[in-house]
Order: sequence, then C-alpha cells, then structure tokens
Amino acid sequence: MDLKQLEYMVKIAEEKNITKAAEKLFITQSALNQQLLKLEKELGASLFYRSRTNWHLTEVGEIYISAAKEILGLKKETYNKISDLISLKNTHLSIGLTPERGISMFASVYPGFHRLHPNVIIEPIELSVREQEGKIEKRELDIGFLTLSDYMQKNSNVYHTILKENIIVAIPSSHPLAKYGAKYGDELKDLDLSLLKDDNFVLISKGSTIRDVVNPLFKDAGFSPKLLFETRSCKTLIYMVRKNLCCTILPEHYAIDSDDVVYFSLPQKPQLRVVAMYKKGIYLSKATRDFIDLASSYWTKLNQK
Repeated sequence: MDLKQLEYMVKIAEEKNITKAAEKLFITQSALNQQLLKLEKELGASLFYRSRTNWHLTEVGEIYISAAKEILGLKKETYNKISDLISLKNTHLSIGLTPERGISMFASVYPGFHRLHPNVIIEPIELSVREQEGKIEKRELDIGFLTLSDYMQKNSNVYHTILKENIIVAIPSSHPLAKYGAKYGDELKDLDLSLLKDDNFVLISKGSTIRDVVNPLFKDAGFSPKLLFETRSCKTLIYMVRKNLCCTILPEHYAIDSDDVVYFSLPQKPQLRVVAMYKKGIYLSKATRDFIDLASSYWTKLNQK
C-alpha cells in the first residue's frame, strides 16, 4: 500500500475539494486526479461523490479513509519512537489549544520547550474542546490542552488532569451584596445565587465547557439569568463587571485584583479540570511528554499565585 497515496486521499477528504487538496499537497490537480482514478479502479468502487463545490465520501470512501488515517497514525507513531532513539531532526508535534487560556500557556511554555527540543516543529492549533476531542480521536492532533466539566461525556481518549479550578461569582463593588464579598486573593464566602435573580448577567457563550457548569447553577437557584449578552472571552466578563454593568460566573483563574469587583464562592463548589488529552494506546514521544510536564508546571505555579 502506497503511503503517499493514502496521504493524498485523506487530504481530498479533509478539503472536500480536489482543487484545494492539490494546492495543499503542492501537486497539480491533474496528477492528483490520476492517483484517485487509479485507486478507484483498483478498488472497483468510487471513494467520493463529486460535485462542483463539495466532495463527500461514499460508504466505501468512509471505510478507506478511516483505515488510511489509522495507517498514517501508526507511521507517525513509529517515527516518533525512532526519533526518541536517534534524535531525528524536524519532528512534528501538533498541539490543540483553547482560546485565551491555552494560548497564554503556549506563549509562556514554548521558549523553555524550544531550548529542550530545538529541532521539533510545533504546530499550535486553536480549537474548541469538542473539536480537539474529535481530532485526537481521528489522529489529526497529537495532544490537546483543554478544560473539562463533570457534566461532559468523555470518549476513549486519555485525560491527564493537570489541576482543578473553582468556579466563582463576580459582582460590582457597588452592589448591595458586595459588603459580604471578598477581594482578590482573600478567602471567599458562599453566595446563594438566587439573591442575584434580579441582576443582569454577562456569561460565557452557550456550548462552552464553562457554560456546561454554569447553567445547572442557575437551575439549582430556580431562575434564568437576565442576559445582557454572551461572549467567548472571560476577560470581557470581568471588564463588564468592573464597569458596574452586570454580575458573572467564571473560573477563578480570571479573577483580577480590582477595587471595582468582589467575589463569592458557591455552595455547590463547582469546578473545572484543566487536562492534557491524547489518544489511548499511542506512544508519547519524549518531546510530547516534556511539553506536558512544562504545561503542568505552568498551571500549577499559576494556581498557587
């Protein structure tokens, strides 16, 4: 079986367009089409339903591409093992990162990693939690760093817990309940969330891991929050509270030292887990293990501040 041919077919499936696939592979569309026709003749079946815009896999194509990804994954795993033994240059490591938190970690960790492994080519990719899980499962990503809640249904990937983080309430210091709250770094007191039923909220967008934790809290409190808007940025949440526009619920990591904000814990003690995720049963290269260790040290130190 020709591994190059497998890579060609997988790329067509990923791009859903032979022209785009040829561009990404740096070969002519004609040459790529010849490879496809040759393979389909050999198999006696079509791999794709063709259209002018998008190509879709046939049932035969689904089987072939799934197997092709497994084979290419085994090739990469084998090369990683050999790389560890003889220190091959230009090893590739793809890393999934969540917005804000993941990018901040990568920027802090990368210089130290590069000193340890100057020949490793890293590809940081910003993806949602669910996108990372899917790509790890399909061997399209080596490792992911993400946050998980107890409400999420996990798949067969390995989830290595780096730290657990509390979810807290932030309200403006001008709020009537602020006198019972705590400043950044002080011990927090529990707040009955139902006391904020008449207040405006800004929350993290629906579909996010944080929102999976937050929604049940409002259900327990017996009300639906009055939302000004939703955002993907936890930093925006704090900014809006500082401007005396709303209350919010967010990970403790994003709490800031400000005279304009006070904080509370919640009776349920909700938490998120920061994890490193990779496919079960694969070989982790030394470079991958070192990156996980550096990321773990980064978050542990950050959590102690």
